[in-house]
Amino acid sequence: MINNTKLILISGGTCSGKTTITREIEKILCDSKVAHISQDNYYRDLSDLPDNKAVRVNFDHPDSIDHVKLLSDIRKLLTGETVRIPDYDFITHKQIPNAIEISDVDVIVLEGIFCLFYMQIVNLADLRIYVDADADIRLARRINRDIQERGYTIDSVLKKYLGQVKPMHEQYIEPSKKNADLIIPGEKKFDKVLGILCNYLSQGLK
Repeated sequence: MINNTKLILISGGTCSGKTTITREIEKILCDSKVAHISQDNYYRDLSDLPDNKAVRVNFDHPDSIDHVKLLSDIRKLLTGETVRIPDYDFITHKQIPNAIEISDVDVIVLEGIFCLFYMQIVNLADLRIYVDADADIRLARRINRDIQERGYTIDSVLKKYLGQVKPMHEQYIEPSKKNADLIIPGEKKFDKVLGILCNYLSQGLK
């Protein structure tokens, strides 16, 4: 039986601003117990592959995510169960099982590029948000992130973007926008949108 736990999905292209809007929502819901879960935690373990093969895996394809495990964990949280979700190391490409314990939450905020793609998860959500940002802005942000946080070179970032990220976005992520209740511009200030969200969340999700 489903309890009163609510599910918010935040999707959008790579580096569109998903994490930023997630943090703002957490501030709005500061009086509630919120679990922020990243879809990235559920990337499949590749630690058995040599580094030269692991880096060529298409992380922007829906099959790169263990969406069965993700769906199972979300369903358990919605019914009040305690779950231990995995974590993911992008340097070693290793999934660390049972790394983070989550229990007794009022709201789950799940964010990631495929959050509006997997329809079994979409159908469980109380609010579905797509963060939309210009491709050039997203690429610039991705270059900065991958060089600083993941140790990539600019050449490797551009090669992956053109060969995988951009075509996968056009094939899978951009079309999932149709499943959103609300589309937010990721390159602008969120002030007006946050006012709308604050009103909705305070009335509809608490």
